[in-house]
Amino acid sequence: MKILVCVKQVPGSNNVEVDPVTGVLKRNGIASKMNPYDLYGIETALSLAEEYGAEVESITMGPPQAKTVIEETVCMGAKKGTVLSDRKFAGADVLATAYTLSQGIKKTGEFDIIICGKQTTDGDTAQVGAEVAEYLGIPNVSNVMSVDAVRGRRVFVTASLDEQIVKMSVKMPCLISVENDINSPRLPSYKRKQTLSEDAVSFLSFDDFDDKNPDHYGLNGSATQVERIFPPEKNTDKTVIDGTAEKQTQALFDVIVSKKLV
Repeated sequence: MKILVCVKQVPGSNNVEVDPVTGVLKRNGIASKMNPYDLYGIETALSLAEEYGAEVESITMGPPQAKTVIEETVCMGAKKGTVLSDRKFAGADVLATAYTLSQGIKKTGEFDIIICGKQTTDGDTAQVGAEVAEYLGIPNVSNVMSVDAVRGRRVFVTASLDEQIVKMSVKMPCLISVENDINSPRLPSYKRKQTLSEDAVSFLSFDDFDDKNPDHYGLNGSATQVERIFPPEKNTDKTVIDGTAEKQTQALFDVIVSKKLV
């Protein structure tokens, strides 16, 4: 059995500037980290590998420095990983991102289970996993709370819907998106990091894909465009009210009335 985990490198800080023209995040010079939700996907894959004897790989889309998150997955226990990196992929929305990942997955090999984290901290759409599955033509289950068993060519999972918990089985190959309380991710191994080989991370670009239509990737392939995005204005104005409790209460009430909040 082969398992692939989709991961992403995200900004390590919420203090990130936005390009006023393209509406995308300015990631240059910003410290990055593994998307926290993806750690649960990696742990799920590694736990399945330990129980059922699977081989785990990882994949990401991003600039060349995104190789660090692939290396982290290898240090945690994955065999190897792939970075999809090309300037033509820049500025992709969820649709173009999912399509790029699907093309990269097809070139990487065939997998029995593809695992995604619930969402990313920089986009929070929680849509990429399902869209990747759609492009690959395989079944998908989101909000997976636990993987209960793998028998034959079926994966048995427990998933959370809006108002109920359901148990279901899904035929492999399939894609599942896991919740962040499904497990407790392990730490990367220092020993594995010290013995990390050069061939642990491979790169694929636009030229490696079967579909070489540039209109299907990046900003050109995005169905949605950001019209305007800006950081919220910070309001640091404050009023200090001194006096007895009665005077403070009356002053506060007067402010509420003046602002027509009551």
